[in-house]
Amino acid sequence: MLFKDFGNSMNPHQSKRIKTLKKEIEHAESYEEWKHLALKIDEETGAQSWKYDNSSPYFDAAIIAHRLTLLRRYRTQNRILDLMHILREGLTYDIANIAHPMLFTATLVGTKKIIEDYVSEVSNSLAFVASEECQSIPHEEKITFFQSCQKAYGQPALMFSGGATLGLFHTGVCKALLEQDLMPKVMSGSSAGAIMTAMLGVSKPSEIQQILNGDSFFNEAFKFRDWREIIKGNGGIADVKFLKQFLKKNLGDLTFAEAYAQSGLHINVAVAPYDASQDARIMNTYTAPDLLVWSAVLASCAVPVLFPPVRLTSKRLDGKYTPYMATTTWVDGSVRSDFPQEKMARLYNLNYTIASQVNPHVVPFMQSDEERFRKDMLSWPERIVRRQGKVISRGMMDFARERVGSVPAVRRLLDHGYGVIDQRYYGNVNIVGHFNLRHYSYMLQNPKEHLFKMLQREGERATWPKISSIEVHARVGKTIQHCLELLTYQQDKAQHAGSEFIQV
Repeated sequence: MLFKDFGNSMNPHQSKRIKTLKKEIEHAESYEEWKHLALKIDEETGAQSWKYDNSSPYFDAAIIAHRLTLLRRYRTQNRILDLMHILREGLTYDIANIAHPMLFTATLVGTKKIIEDYVSEVSNSLAFVASEECQSIPHEEKITFFQSCQKAYGQPALMFSGGATLGLFHTGVCKALLEQDLMPKVMSGSSAGAIMTAMLGVSKPSEIQQILNGDSFFNEAFKFRDWREIIKGNGGIADVKFLKQFLKKNLGDLTFAEAYAQSGLHINVAVAPYDASQDARIMNTYTAPDLLVWSAVLASCAVPVLFPPVRLTSKRLDGKYTPYMATTTWVDGSVRSDFPQEKMARLYNLNYTIASQVNPHVVPFMQSDEERFRKDMLSWPERIVRRQGKVISRGMMDFARERVGSVPAVRRLLDHGYGVIDQRYYGNVNIVGHFNLRHYSYMLQNPKEHLFKMLQREGERATWPKISSIEVHARVGKTIQHCLELLTYQQDKAQHAGSEFIQV
């Protein structure tokens, strides 16, 4: 990475300082400490100078420079209509490709200075339009402007993968994002990720910190069945009753609609019909408002072989439980839809996604951004092997389905395998667990305090290097949201004061 790119002219003293800093950053206890050390490393390696060089094959610096000049000119000259026009023109988080992942790999903190300046100026210009300094635009027009901006710009989503007990890693991701005020309002999860999503989604904002302390996770969710029961063929190798009790205890009997009213979060739980001829689905306040959250999570955790397929339960207006699609049984959503990006994009107007990935069958094959997007000739052999390997694997499964697909159990196994291979496991920003063989021994353990703290810290440390890119992606969207909230509050306050004056 940057050490290879910028380290050719280092003297022995620089190399020694960098080695020391690298050791220190691996043991950082907070993001502030990590960032302080990361900035020192960027300075020592010379990576900081890269920020001031606008030349790059990954974005169009000329477009950004031109727009930056116009924004500054219109704002300082108080040309409000021109300012609003050019703001509308560029309301996308990746204008001129400034969100390209390779722009966030050369340094540990930040990206090109011109990109940071542009994002800052867009935010400042939006805030100026919303401020009282801008008197030439009526209040109602400002609200309409920011409502259209919010719709045009979109919003982010956070996606949690499956991974059994390794899913405790997700708590560290949440902790790091919450501390930097970067937690999206839309999130999805499958299997273990569904538990994380649901726990956040049924909680009041004031209760989130308590969840991330881990107390809710210290319950017996996994209990293996006696081998004699397994041989009889009823159910999976783990007892689903214990998992059900764990979920009902922590999630209560809230439906998706009730959960949204309580938390204000749009949670999505990925489930897949046991019959692989049907597509996987996401359950949320729009697609299944009356479905009980714990029921959807139980289905999303029903990993084939480990747990049996389950039926879903909804709640009527009178509070009585009733079957949801009574003739269908459901299994783990990560079998066919670990990250349901396209389905969520249609519902929530998403502009980018953050993926927290700990699935044990996926993590070993995940590539870093440098590996995925590098353009040198040496990258092509691996790229060809990966693409062709996927094509060949799908072809072999298609061939097998045609030959032995008449056997239901074999057909179902092949369908599930096809779903695992054919998925997209990357988001726009990827936070990936770095596991060794020891981690795989944790997978089906019931969470204990030491294990929770270890995996949570790993999640935090994996998130810290991604904070810079998430901040750049999120800043304009957050500014639009804050401006709209301020303007709406001012309007409501003025209307309330007006109604009181009329009554007097």
